[in-house]
Amino acid sequence: MSTSTLSRSLGLKLVVVVVIGNIIGSGVYKKVAPMATELHSSGWVLIAWVLAGLISLFGALCNAEVAGILADTGGEYVYYKKIYNRFFAFMFGWSLFTVIQTAAISALAYLFAQSLNSIVHLPPLLSSLATINIGGQFYPFADLNVKLTAIVLIIILTWINTKGIKTGAGVSMAILLLVFAGIFTIIIFGSTAGHANFNNIQLQPTNHVPITISAVFTAMLAAFWAYQGWAAVGYVGGEIKDAKKNIPRGIAIGIITVIAVYLLVNTTYLSLLSTQQLDEIYKAGNKIAAVEAVRSFWGENGALFISLLILVTTLGCCNATVFSSSRPYYAMAKEGLFFKNVAKLNDKHVPVNSLLYQCVWACLLVLSGTFDQLTDMIIFAVFIYYGATTLGVFILRKRMPDAPRPYKVWGYPVVPAIVIIFCACLVYNTIYSRPREAAIGVVLMLTGMPMYWWFKKKSPPQIETAP
Repeated sequence: MSTSTLSRSLGLKLVVVVVIGNIIGSGVYKKVAPMATELHSSGWVLIAWVLAGLISLFGALCNAEVAGILADTGGEYVYYKKIYNRFFAFMFGWSLFTVIQTAAISALAYLFAQSLNSIVHLPPLLSSLATINIGGQFYPFADLNVKLTAIVLIIILTWINTKGIKTGAGVSMAILLLVFAGIFTIIIFGSTAGHANFNNIQLQPTNHVPITISAVFTAMLAAFWAYQGWAAVGYVGGEIKDAKKNIPRGIAIGIITVIAVYLLVNTTYLSLLSTQQLDEIYKAGNKIAAVEAVRSFWGENGALFISLLILVTTLGCCNATVFSSSRPYYAMAKEGLFFKNVAKLNDKHVPVNSLLYQCVWACLLVLSGTFDQLTDMIIFAVFIYYGATTLGVFILRKRMPDAPRPYKVWGYPVVPAIVIIFCACLVYNTIYSRPREAAIGVVLMLTGMPMYWWFKKKSPPQIETAP
């Protein structure tokens, strides 16, 4: 038996869980190393974390105002139909499917598998095929043991989330409690370790090369992956009680909590490891900064503890991402702008076919690249749309001045303007500093243009109404 209506069953507490659960994943453990490699200054690494957090908060507050007016299942897909048009909304939804959310699922599952491999040493598979590549860019058989483990995880989490929205959210809450306990264990014991030295956190670069604006932006590209995910709560807007109030509140509470946690834990890492050590960790490729930081004061038992914590964290974030990300495709399919059977709900009010399509593409992306390539590609793509949502604040203030606004963005118009300018600068800098990842992201997003006309041709015409 299938149903045609999503169930509004999430209150504010679970909204906060969805926000934080979609954010805290791999970045809190892994991204301090590439940031140190880029900046060579522990002080500037922390500044980059703060700046990325503030921009994320500003963007979230702008998103919250838009959500307060337009909240429904599909998140920005719904907002963009009202602010811009169906074509732009479709391009966003298609970008979620081809790049943003599916690649996030792939990256998280990949790190989960890497961490599991560091504990149990998964047996190598088809090592003789590791050098086979596609265009010299993609090596699908490299680290195949890790990639297949990631694929199995994606399949299992997809199956769990077919059992109902409260099941998926409940799993995320249980995992999130374990994650916070683990992270605060690191902060408390790491910051009080005998060799922890907070005086080592200085602004002067260790390589004596001046800090450039481009280097700061590139370092923030890594930090933004750690903050990425807060907007996913909008995708389940049709399943949230009093969504126009609870989404803005949940986003604000979640983002501020995450900023505080990230500052504390990254300050701890930098008190334990020098920027030279972090640079070596990043260049080694198979090491994780948090593991080496905990190993430095708890030895091999500490490395095992943090590896298990990474397993739990990435499991939780991956589950939250699988849970929320399938909803925009369901909203698109109901309007004839995605594959028709994706609009089907099962007897648990879950878009089961949307989860299935998402699962298949995410598994293929696992085979396509490394963790850092996937995350840089995601951030490049997502900031194009963060800028578009923030621009929507100005458009809706002019077009719908009298609409009820449960929340108005603080600092208007300065805060939204800062976010828009920053998004444009980040996109430009990524094209300059990470041209490969930017190019792949653009190509995948642009495949949406012919798909839009194909879906539109197959679906009955719809009358667009002004908001």
